[in-house]
Amino acid sequence: MDALERIKKQVTDNPIIIYMKGTPDFPQCGFSARATQALNSCGVEYAFVNIYEDEEIYRALPKFANWPTFPQLYVKGELVGGCDITLDLHQSGELQKMLQEAATAKAA
Repeated sequence: MDALERIKKQVTDNPIIIYMKGTPDFPQCGFSARATQALNSCGVEYAFVNIYEDEEIYRALPKFANWPTFPQLYVKGELVGGCDITLDLHQSGELQKMLQEAATAKAA
């Protein structure tokens, strides 16, 4: 399975997934740290991929959704965006609603 196929499977199999530099417990850039803080504050379980641990995914991900930067947040198979969009959605309360809906859909 090539990197693009693996990304598609990860995005499909996980209702909420963030591709980031590092891990939620040890983010390796400020943007990834702020994005995961927003996700964590919503209290919803999510998956993550440390792009530094898989060079093929690191190189293929910008092509997957035509989004050049990291982190990248996907909810219900769709790219939400990066750090700035995630923080804007969090401030407006939309992120909480979006994540709750995705988590509830998975449980059903």
